[in-house]
Amino acid sequence: MKKLILLGVVAVVAVLLAVYGRDGLDLYRLITHIETSSEASEADGGAWPRLTDACIGCHGVQGHSQHQGYPALAGQPAPYLAAQLKRFASGERANPNMAPLAMSLTEAEIEQLSAYFAKQLPAANRSFKPDAALREQGEKLAANGGCAACHGEGLMGHEQFPRLAGQGHDYLLAQLDAFAQGGRQDPTGAMTAIAATLSEGDRQALAHYLAALPPVVK
Repeated sequence: MKKLILLGVVAVVAVLLAVYGRDGLDLYRLITHIETSSEASEADGGAWPRLTDACIGCHGVQGHSQHQGYPALAGQPAPYLAAQLKRFASGERANPNMAPLAMSLTEAEIEQLSAYFAKQLPAANRSFKPDAALREQGEKLAANGGCAACHGEGLMGHEQFPRLAGQGHDYLLAQLDAFAQGGRQDPTGAMTAIAATLSEGDRQALAHYLAALPPVVK
């Protein structure tokens, strides 16, 4: 396939040179450059000013967080991201940084941000070094707790359920603690019920396992 594409490009260039000379070749190069630049701009969040720039400081470029305390947004389901932004805006979910930002967004901007981060490929949490024993304990807890029933195969998330695989350890632990202690609620009530059964050590182990779990990239 690559050889056919290359031959096609060579043929186009040859025709342009034969018919239009150097000007035709320059035009072809310009068109190719514009198309490539447009694709790159779209991948980076569109034309300036980019709405996604407000997210980079905490969540990293293209949603790849480099901080264990901030969630990675890349590869999160769009419906989940949109729902969380609306919860921050309404005060249903409390956060001193996210609340004012979410309140400033229109419905269209929420959809734009959610769609943008959802299409980014997730990456492994390479900066986290898990404790082997805690990771093993966490894996058993995840299996026995049926995490995949809601969060999907490989715990990659879907629809209203977030991707857990490869998230920041500190963020995961903070959310598990918040669910267990009543500081955060979910619409189904499932997370509150599950987290309430976990000891402090269990939550630490589960966070270790999830943070070290490589995301499945399809």
